[in-house]
Amino acid sequence: MAKIKIKQTGSPIRRPASQRATLKGLGLDKMNRVVEIEDTAEVRGMIRTVRHMVQIQD
Repeated sequence: MAKIKIKQTGSPIRRPASQRATLKGLGLDKMNRVVEIEDTAEVRGMIRTVRHMVQIQD
């Protein structure tokens, strides 16, 4: 399967608990951290939930 790189650009401070949990589910826990995960519909939905705190890299 295809991989996708995601970088955390926003802080989870003062965000709802569900958005913090979504970041942890994506493997992001610190600012400017980059993870490479499988590109699935579930992951795309998680990214859409926290799109204001992450950036997709090429």
